[in-house]
Amino acid sequence: MINLFLLIILTLSWKRIAFLPLLALIIGYKFALITFQWHDKNENAKGLKVLTYNAHNFFYKSNNEGKFDPNVYTWLQDHPADIKVFQEFYQDFTTTSRNSIKLLGEDMGFESSYQVIEGNPQKRSLGLAIFSKYSIIQEGKVFDKNGTNGAIFADILVNQDTIRIYNAHLESMRIDSEGLENIEGVKENYRQTLGKLHRGSLERSKQLSLLVEHIQNSPHPIILMGDLNEVPYSYTYFKLSENLENAFELMGRGFGFTYNRILIFLRIDHIFASPQLKPIQFKTHREVDYSDHYPVSATFTWEGLNIE
Repeated sequence: MINLFLLIILTLSWKRIAFLPLLALIIGYKFALITFQWHDKNENAKGLKVLTYNAHNFFYKSNNEGKFDPNVYTWLQDHPADIKVFQEFYQDFTTTSRNSIKLLGEDMGFESSYQVIEGNPQKRSLGLAIFSKYSIIQEGKVFDKNGTNGAIFADILVNQDTIRIYNAHLESMRIDSEGLENIEGVKENYRQTLGKLHRGSLERSKQLSLLVEHIQNSPHPIILMGDLNEVPYSYTYFKLSENLENAFELMGRGFGFTYNRILIFLRIDHIFASPQLKPIQFKTHREVDYSDHYPVSATFTWEGLNIE
């Protein structure tokens, strides 16, 4: 926007230096397209509806003095997505109000694939989950890492077609965003923050190699969703874009920022898909304030799909 403003001013002033912002705009054209889009909302689109959400253990914000707020489950139950994937998914078999698999799966008539990354699988655990209105015919884990990061997949039979769904949570940035809320905090934490960004980027590149290899060996068209912890200008984003299409680029509106903290300008939650799967609707749910991420949803169609 600054370069566009400079180009107009310098051109009107008949300054030869106007070629510099023009050159910058030409070079940055591709980046502009992945930063901002303005497509129709198409909220009544019919097709396969999917949703991805970093749920932050379903325990981030609430209006009752920091205590658990069950409204997050209500919103997720009411959302019409046929397939819902979650990162930082918290499962508690010992507490009815926190039994996420029952609340989002069994109670809603959805099948589920839950892969534990940390904790006791019989009691309380943390991991990655995929819920589907349609039958899950195969499932598995691509990789995992102690903590919350990993990638899983599920093959889902949608009428007569099989779609492979990937749910990925790549290495977290682990940035203390609260420490960046003021100038003094920035001064104190910037070196540490740069170090975390560098180490995280190296780790994500290793995880990306495993994920891309697994995707390339998929016998089915794929939809990759999740918290990739990478902005649209990263190596990870462009590597995935070599063979997949990003739903925001094709059907998004605005900037699509997905991070719900002080670094509000980040779009790090993504939906990619095989080229034969066409997004016809996309939305970032900035009205949902239960986590440090916003949910992201999309609707896909493809040749031969028949969903009423």
